[in-house]
Amino acid sequence: MSFNTIYVMLMWVRMAPPLPLIFFLLMIHGVSSDDWSVSYSPSHICALKDSTVIMRCTYTYPTGHQIKEAFWTKNPEKGDEPPDLSKDPEYSQRLQYLGDKQQNCTVRLSHVTLKDSHMYYFRIITDKPDGTYTGDSGVTLTVTDLQVESPERVTEGDSVTLRCKSSCALTDRATFIWYRNSQPLTERRDRNNELLLQSVRREDSGRYSCAVDGHTHISPAVQLNVMYPPRSVSVFISPSGVIVEGDSVTLNCTSDSNPPAEISWIKGGTTVGSGRIYNISKISSDDSGEYKCKSINEHGEKYSDNVTLNIMYPPKNVSVLISGSGVIVEGDSVTLNCISDSNPPAEISWFKGGTFVGSGRIFSISKISSDDSGEYKCKSINKHGEKYSDAVTLNVMFHLGK
Repeated sequence: MSFNTIYVMLMWVRMAPPLPLIFFLLMIHGVSSDDWSVSYSPSHICALKDSTVIMRCTYTYPTGHQIKEAFWTKNPEKGDEPPDLSKDPEYSQRLQYLGDKQQNCTVRLSHVTLKDSHMYYFRIITDKPDGTYTGDSGVTLTVTDLQVESPERVTEGDSVTLRCKSSCALTDRATFIWYRNSQPLTERRDRNNELLLQSVRREDSGRYSCAVDGHTHISPAVQLNVMYPPRSVSVFISPSGVIVEGDSVTLNCTSDSNPPAEISWIKGGTTVGSGRIYNISKISSDDSGEYKCKSINEHGEKYSDNVTLNIMYPPKNVSVLISGSGVIVEGDSVTLNCISDSNPPAEISWFKGGTFVGSGRIFSISKISSDDSGEYKCKSINKHGEKYSDAVTLNVMFHLGK
């Protein structure tokens, strides 16, 4: 710069209104504050946990300066020298500078965590005294995870919407993926963050989680509990084979319902017990009959089909009835009837004294004679035992004229 030029400038300054000294010096050195700049695009980033973030950046600096250092920093504190993140152990393996020492200052940060949510800045250090500059508008990085928002309980037939929520709107366009019990619902891929289940069924119960296509992060699973009335109600008998008097028998009522149903037991039309298990110890013939269980919860009730308990037992209550009444006279017809309670039905034998005289429930004597007088009894027998009746006496009267 020549002496004449400096003289003209001094004369102009003397004639012009007073200006700040710093501005005057900048004019002399040909430097403007606008020569320093850092531009971030975008300035706000919402990124998914464990994803990779690219913070795009361009910068300018005054001519005549040479870049000695160009690096990214975070949350600079007044009076402290901003740290170079590439030298920070928390970042050094994840941070990759993609820029240059001319105008590109883009950086890539991989495997971001929730702790990476900060304001990030680009900083330049040149070879001139006080030739440093920080782009103070910065990039705000918010790292979010995913959470499923779902009602805890729904009733079968309801329509339900599950939402995959993040703490901020993801910067990258997101396609959401849904999982039930860790299995992908491949038919449910959508660009919005909602999963609509129309007319839910019990099969829709399970643990739901969500993710963003192309990312490894999956939300924690949330249980969806579908309530429904009892169904598939049935009774199982143990033991399943022949039941003999004196055995122990268990009836088990199975029922599919949510919430679990209360169970009651009915024999005929009478309630005889409650609970999923109905136990009869030392069963008797009186316990024979039809049983069913009723399953009930707040959403409805259902009965099982009837099951029959057919108790096997040996003969009992064996007795003989004589048809007719009064005096038996020679020539009359007399019928003896053997009464017996048993299961299965018993075979009947007839004895006069100790002699076998016939079989079958009915023993008939036509034109009875005095020779038929005596004590009669019947024997009732089945595979489970036998029993004799008490003896009855036939006292046959004869005509005096004989």
